[in-house]
Amino acid sequence: MSQLRRAVFLDRDGVINAAVVRDNKPYPPNNIEEFKIIAGVKEGLQRLHEQGFLLVVATNQPDVGRGTMTQTAVEKIHNYMCQELPIDRVEVCYDDGRTVDTEFRKPKPGMLLQAAKVLGIDLQKSYMIGDRWRDVDAGANAGCHTIFIDYGYDEKLRSPPNRIVKSITEAVGHILLQENRKDLR
Repeated sequence: MSQLRRAVFLDRDGVINAAVVRDNKPYPPNNIEEFKIIAGVKEGLQRLHEQGFLLVVATNQPDVGRGTMTQTAVEKIHNYMCQELPIDRVEVCYDDGRTVDTEFRKPKPGMLLQAAKVLGIDLQKSYMIGDRWRDVDAGANAGCHTIFIDYGYDEKLRSPPNRIVKSITEAVGHILLQENRKDLR
């Protein structure tokens, strides 16, 4: 049996790309023109990739389920994102959470569990980075170490993350420091 691998799961909007903020709440970009990769993401993900981490984006995109955005537009954004960044897999939940709510919609861990099964990921040795309570809860529900990027949104966490940071660069630094400490044991 092959050994399970470590992964870093990443929310998309607010972690990979800048969220569009309206009334102090984050929203996804509506098209590829609005999709702006956050400074430090490319370098940070490259560092994680070089350390042997699988990189998996796990994103709720409920606007498709609500009919306010097309799945084609989301897929174009993801194709561009995967061309620009060393992403190994993208898991997407299009359910709107109102009319349909499956085990794949964060805070449920379905997207992480599915990626773990397909890619052979050890969830207990993996991390989830997000900027919303749903990301933290999904990571915790899957058994991952959770890192919350705090942008000061008008939204409360429901469960405490393992670490709170201010940027993706700080999150990557934390992961690499933790992994370095494990190597020294």
